[in-house]
Amino acid sequence: MISHLFYYQLALLALLWLFVMLPLTGPRRSATTTTTPATPLKSKRTRSNAPKAFAGLTHKPPCALCERETAHPPAPPPVPPDPMPRTNRRPREVDTSLHFCPHRDCDYRGWLGLGNLRANGHPSGGPWRQFHCTACQGYFLETHGTLFHGKQVAVELIVRVLACLAEGLGLRATARVFEVDANTVLHWLVEAAEQLRAFSASFLCDLHLEQLQLDES
Repeated sequence: MISHLFYYQLALLALLWLFVMLPLTGPRRSATTTTTPATPLKSKRTRSNAPKAFAGLTHKPPCALCERETAHPPAPPPVPPDPMPRTNRRPREVDTSLHFCPHRDCDYRGWLGLGNLRANGHPSGGPWRQFHCTACQGYFLETHGTLFHGKQVAVELIVRVLACLAEGLGLRATARVFEVDANTVLHWLVEAAEQLRAFSASFLCDLHLEQLQLDES
C-alpha cells in the first residue's frame, strides 16, 4: 500500500509548480511602460478677460424729466425782436428797462430793454404808474404780475401783515391786530407764496452747487 505521506508530497509539488513555474512561463511585461500624455479637453466657450461694467452705472436713473428730454428735444431759444428805433422826442425820465409788455399778441412780450415801453402817467390819480407799449398799443400798470396788482389798500399794510405772518404770528391774530378780515389775510398769504415759488423757479435754477446745508429751509 502507498502511504499517505506520498500523497502529501505530491500535493506539495503541485502547489510549488503553480506558484513558481506559472509566473516564469507567463508573458513578460516590459519593465518600462510608456504612457502617452492625455490631451486636455478644450472648452467650447471662450471667456473674455475684459472687465465688465456694472449695469446700474451705465444707464441714467428713470425720471420724468430725462424721458421728456429724450422724447422731445429742447426747442431752440426764441429770437428777440429788433429794438424800437429812437425818436426825436426828449429823453425819457422814467426807466422802463425792468418792465415788459404782458399782452399775448405782442411780439415784444417778455423782452426787456427794447425801447417799446413808455410811461403814461398815473391813471385816476392812483399810486401806480401806467405803461404804454408802442408795438401793440396796449396799456398796463407797473404792478402787473406782482402781489400788489389790483389792490386798493396801502402797500405798507400788506408788507406789515406778511411780515407778522413770517415771524410766526397766527393768521387770525394778525387779522385782529391790523383790523383786516381773516380771509383777506389768507388770500394775501397765498399770493405771496405763489410769488415766492415763481421767483425760486426763475432765479434758483441750473445752480452748480458744491456744498449744501440740509438743515436750512
